[in-house]
Amino acid sequence: MEHLFQAINNIFDFVIPVSDFFWDFPTNFSWYASIPILGNFSLAVILLIGSGIYFTLKTGFIQVTHFGKGIRILAQKKRDEIGISSLAAFFLSSAMRVGPGNILGVTGAIAVGGPGALFWMWVSAFFGMATAYTEAVLAQIFKERKKDEFVGGLPFYGKVLLGNKLWAGIALSLMYIIYAMCCLPAQGFNVVSSIGQMVEITTGASLEGTSVFYYVVALLLIAVTAYIAFGGIRKVTKVTDKVVPVMAVVYVAVVFVLILLNLHSVPYFLGAVFGGAFTPQAIFGGVFGTVLVQGVKRGLMSNEAGQGTITMAAGAANTNHPCEQGCVQSIGVFLDTMVICTLTGFVVVMAHVWTGSEAEAWFALDRLPKFLESAKALTPGTAMNAVVAFLLTFCFCLFAFTCLVGMISFSEIAANRISSRKRVIYTVRIIGIIITAFGIACSLAGIELGNLWAISDLGNILIVFANVPLLYLGAKYVFKATSHYKKNDGSAFDSSVIGHSCPYWDEEADKQS
Repeated sequence: MEHLFQAINNIFDFVIPVSDFFWDFPTNFSWYASIPILGNFSLAVILLIGSGIYFTLKTGFIQVTHFGKGIRILAQKKRDEIGISSLAAFFLSSAMRVGPGNILGVTGAIAVGGPGALFWMWVSAFFGMATAYTEAVLAQIFKERKKDEFVGGLPFYGKVLLGNKLWAGIALSLMYIIYAMCCLPAQGFNVVSSIGQMVEITTGASLEGTSVFYYVVALLLIAVTAYIAFGGIRKVTKVTDKVVPVMAVVYVAVVFVLILLNLHSVPYFLGAVFGGAFTPQAIFGGVFGTVLVQGVKRGLMSNEAGQGTITMAAGAANTNHPCEQGCVQSIGVFLDTMVICTLTGFVVVMAHVWTGSEAEAWFALDRLPKFLESAKALTPGTAMNAVVAFLLTFCFCLFAFTCLVGMISFSEIAANRISSRKRVIYTVRIIGIIITAFGIACSLAGIELGNLWAISDLGNILIVFANVPLLYLGAKYVFKATSHYKKNDGSAFDSSVIGHSCPYWDEEADKQS
């Protein structure tokens, strides 16, 4: 069995160079790299940050002016007979955003690009909030009603914006489903391995991958995942409504305690991040472009602004105006990067492990052990070390689990663009569960399929290249909807506002007239 897993991993050896090529293009060509200043910026960086700046300016810094409005929408108590509430959609999208990348991605970015990578995460996230707003508004404008649910997002607005071509919706749906399915093995692996690690921390004894405990956990995880997945979007949101707040609060509380215990290191953290953003240390290659790309790349992996992958949650919400969910989804990027990722950065940078005498050993570790070793360096004693390690591993486990069920759920929504027949939806659910089981089996065999992580990177950038041009095609509709929303004159939103057919909103406007 081990040979089979390793063979599968080896099949994907080609993915890493292909992924790196697309992320680095065209800086991997000497003629471009030799251009002063511009040669440091890859197309991915220009596209993501440039688009974020453009949408920020055109919407009048919507992520700042309507941040409070987004908070008030989240605080509204609203019973929805159709679709899900804005808060439920926020938790569902956060289940995807606040994933293992918030720990692994940030730690990896700092290890490769230095503390300055965190600064560029902040920059990309600030402008990414406007990009997230734009794609969420598009998801709302062109969402469709399916019985007592709404379906929408990238495959739906992509089909409309590309001339209502059936092939466009199918192609975008397949692109997301393939991307999500490639991410599932790693999430299944993370859940099982982190549960085992929590048991080892608690008992102080190591567990063999072939132990009965792991097999019981694996079977339970598959059963729970299947139960949630076959419950549909409403079942998934019931889970994320409960789990996301818990994992966010626990993570924030634990790291905040570590910061309080190490307040003297906060100035060092700020100096390392801001200094490293523009003058990377030699240990990290000394290349400005490396720091910048790591920040943007891992920022995207974390908050997913510009990918269109979170838009399925935005399209599922029942709102009074398309722009409401745009404001909400913008806050999701803030929570993910400005809060959760920053806290991870605090732990890694303030620990000083990456610069001290143990730096060589630290760099040799995988990303999660890197993070836990950093946390250990910030805790004052053995007993507290165990408590902190357990709680952080617990959060990591929940990050992975919510990401897992979110990807299966979003794949189901995307599949609705291909066909809404039950057998098609059931097939997507079953494939997702089988692939998750494969990732779990890899954990039991003690094989970490590192190359499958590279597929996530490749999937991220390919979806960006597909989604961002669509955002420009639909931008005029978003800007018109935003102007209507800001006027707040009491008039209903319908097709006449944006000059394009949006059947659901026309039906709602007719009900109000």
